[in-house]
Amino acid sequence: MIEIIIERLLYASRWLLAPIYLGMSLALVALSVKFFQELYHFIPHALAMDETQLVLQLLTFIDLTLVGSLTIIIMFSGYDNFVSALDISEGTEKLTWLGTHDYGALKMKVAASIVAISSIHLLKVFMNIEKIANDKLLWYVVLHLTFVISAFLMGSLEKRIPH
Repeated sequence: MIEIIIERLLYASRWLLAPIYLGMSLALVALSVKFFQELYHFIPHALAMDETQLVLQLLTFIDLTLVGSLTIIIMFSGYDNFVSALDISEGTEKLTWLGTHDYGALKMKVAASIVAISSIHLLKVFMNIEKIANDKLLWYVVLHLTFVISAFLMGSLEKRIPH
């Protein structure tokens, strides 16, 4: 009897994640505001920017977009995997990947996204290399390589461990 109660309580506790996923949607709103704030400041100066400044600004937009996409993946996949299957009515557009990401696939998407975001940051650093101290540059590269190696090792382990 006690075992059944404990198991039901543990299973019901997954709903504690629901407000967290809802909070992530509010973080996505904040990210969208920041994106359009950047765009608002960018547009009037776009023609006056040199090529390097333009590329740096575009990398910022790409970076914000990747973070937003990662947030969506985590929100939907996490909710679908850990809280409750999403009930999407017939005739409503459904994301093709929704419901196809198990926990391992979700980890790999997150790792790949972190590597992509880190790559963009590293590219932005290299675009401003004359303003970056050598020791800081070394740490940027080491941190990026750490993300790359971690993602590679996670992928290798995921393929080797049977499910």
